[in-house]
Amino acid sequence: MASNPYLRAALAACALCTATGTALAQADYPTRPIRVIVPLAPGGGSDVTARFMGARLNDRLGQPMVVDNRPAASGIVGTDLVAKANPDGYTLLLVFSTHAQSAQLFKKLPYDPINDFQPITNVIQTPLILLTHPSFPVNSVKDLIAYGKANPGKMNYGSSGPGSSPHLASELFASMAGIRMTHIPYKGVAPQITAHLGGEIQVSFANSFTTSPHWKSGRLKFLAVGGLKRIEAYPEFPTIAESGVPGYEALIWYGYMGPAKLPKPILAKLHREITGVATSPDVRQHFVSQGNEVVADTPEQFLKTIKAEAEKWGAIGKKLNVSLD
Repeated sequence: MASNPYLRAALAACALCTATGTALAQADYPTRPIRVIVPLAPGGGSDVTARFMGARLNDRLGQPMVVDNRPAASGIVGTDLVAKANPDGYTLLLVFSTHAQSAQLFKKLPYDPINDFQPITNVIQTPLILLTHPSFPVNSVKDLIAYGKANPGKMNYGSSGPGSSPHLASELFASMAGIRMTHIPYKGVAPQITAHLGGEIQVSFANSFTTSPHWKSGRLKFLAVGGLKRIEAYPEFPTIAESGVPGYEALIWYGYMGPAKLPKPILAKLHREITGVATSPDVRQHFVSQGNEVVADTPEQFLKTIKAEAEKWGAIGKKLNVSLD
């Protein structure tokens, strides 16, 4: 039957129709709401970024960006949903630094952090900041280190979950400062900060833009910046590196990814619209004023960042014997 010229013509016509229909669907994209998976609890940096960007992308894309929080297993559950989603551009991931760290520190993941995703763009990056509760008797990094050395293991710190950026940043700080702290993990940044505000934990690493209302009001104390340079918006705060822990650096970033095999026309449109929003003067000023740096890079550059971060934090995690399985 395969040699039948009429059958061959019919099959070719079907293939042409399918290809034409697919091309038209991609050209019209999007024609329905886009789901953006945030694999952590509401209120954290990834959630805030997704909602802020989504509200501005709605008009540019002509369809709503619907944020779907899936807080479980250090972000693995929500991330896996995107890895296994249809690569049609209607399911995206608001990805953050933990994605790269998980690539090396979890022995078993239900997805490949590199090959199962298509990077779109890294929107912003920001240094983690070192915070303490007002009742905790320290006012500087040097005070904190002195307290830790005098009370080994008695000082506790919170994180947004095992393998999260705050977790690894805290362990790196403790190692470089020569102190021991007790880890108390939470299911996201918002629960972590809530616990810190309530005095359940003494120390936290978190981003400035979700915590600024708390340290500006005096409910938390801002000790130092985790980047190698001071934050443009808050130059009065020193870096950890200049405060007694030379070379210390802990940054986090937030970007967009889709499933692997995302069609190129859809990838190009998403990249154009997302970076267009991020680099617009008012949005850039908003991010910078909260202690962030706008990146808005290419998919290729974002992939390089993810690979470099995976290598860096994987080596640090192994050196510090951080077990996440």
